[in-house]
Amino acid sequence: MALAFDDIALLFARHGATQYSGEPVTQTEHALQTAWFAEQDGADDELVTAALLHDLGHLLHDHGETPTERGIDDLHQFAALPFLRGLFGERVLDAIRWHVDAKRYLCATRPEYRDGLSADSQRSLLLQGGVFSADEAQAFIARPNAAEAVRLRLWDDRAKVEGLYTPDLAHYLARAQRCRLAAA
Repeated sequence: MALAFDDIALLFARHGATQYSGEPVTQTEHALQTAWFAEQDGADDELVTAALLHDLGHLLHDHGETPTERGIDDLHQFAALPFLRGLFGERVLDAIRWHVDAKRYLCATRPEYRDGLSADSQRSLLLQGGVFSADEAQAFIARPNAAEAVRLRLWDDRAKVEGLYTPDLAHYLARAQRCRLAAA
């Protein structure tokens, strides 16, 4: 079952003010910052939309405090996909689907990357399967749209800045509207 496009804004309105997993930003601030970093990097509408919606799965769950502190991998990268499938194409969905594996890939291919992760991201890395082996990293980057997921991951990692000004949700939903699948 797909979400109606307006349901995305409703999810942010209802759950976006919750803290983003042990970071100094809310869920909405994190989403907006990730989209803003994508926009600043010259990403197209599809990647900006993936950046905005990459953690939408967190808004579908009510875990209360930070799930990783309780040893839970909430599989948020998959939770929103069934709802977004009717709204966006595979490039958007793949970037969302693979952004967690992109972290595992970056840890395997850039040794300094792991040291720069926040405490929560390091905790979740273990719950999400740990650092990829060389073979796993090679298989990952060969997936469709994996390179886009890596770009998204790098924006995601930066998007935890308390008080950073970004355009509002309406600005990014307008970009998402431009890459939305045509109604059947």
